[in-house]
Amino acid sequence: MTAAVPVIELTGVRKNFGPVEVLKGVDFSAYAGQVTALVGDNGAGKSTLIKGLAGVQPYDEGLIRFAGTQVELTSPLQASGYGIEVVYQDLALCENLDIVQNMFLGREEMKTGTLNEPEMELQAIKALKSLSVRTMQSVRQKVSSLSGGQRQTVAIARSVLREAKLVILDEPTAALGVAQTEQVLNLVKSLASQGVAVIIISHNISDVFKVADQISVLYLGRMVAHLNTKQTTYDEVISYITGTKTQEGANA
Repeated sequence: MTAAVPVIELTGVRKNFGPVEVLKGVDFSAYAGQVTALVGDNGAGKSTLIKGLAGVQPYDEGLIRFAGTQVELTSPLQASGYGIEVVYQDLALCENLDIVQNMFLGREEMKTGTLNEPEMELQAIKALKSLSVRTMQSVRQKVSSLSGGQRQTVAIARSVLREAKLVILDEPTAALGVAQTEQVLNLVKSLASQGVAVIIISHNISDVFKVADQISVLYLGRMVAHLNTKQTTYDEVISYITGTKTQEGANA
């Protein structure tokens, strides 16, 4: 059942880069406990939409509501303060550090002037357990020794540590094998089951149908469809992505 108020709601957001209008009055929302897929072809405006939510590239126009309250997102620090966390495709992990150090990077726990290693380790283990992660030998493993799926796990668990209200995952299964992809998709579902609003950006529509409750489709800077996953089909989603359909119920 959908909550009455979305965690994030965008109304009429626009973004220009010089004379190029990249976002053209986009409406978008994501709800607690649900996975919302944001799909579209290259150049559709997905990255620009997400960077606006992350405070990296603020929108030029439009309204942003967080839990029903109008807000401004003008910096990554501000977005993080509202509980918005983005897991980018490059994951932003340091290979020479271990799992605990990566999960607390920049937000280390201190005690009497030194790092509180036992507390950080305990919290890291707790965060991984909350996502039902059982593939890590030790939270003191160096990230350089981890598989692609395990690295995604660390990046997602980091958002749990930060008590995120909204987690945005940018192509989380790109370049992963079948088993690792399944592992990451299970993590996505686990994250949503904890009441977090999850936005997943993916070119893999099969993955989208496995995890998403809702699918929003961008086409050339316009939001052309908001679809309930159970009430749509693979072919219909592709038709919106390619522009065969330009708005719900209308053929191009």
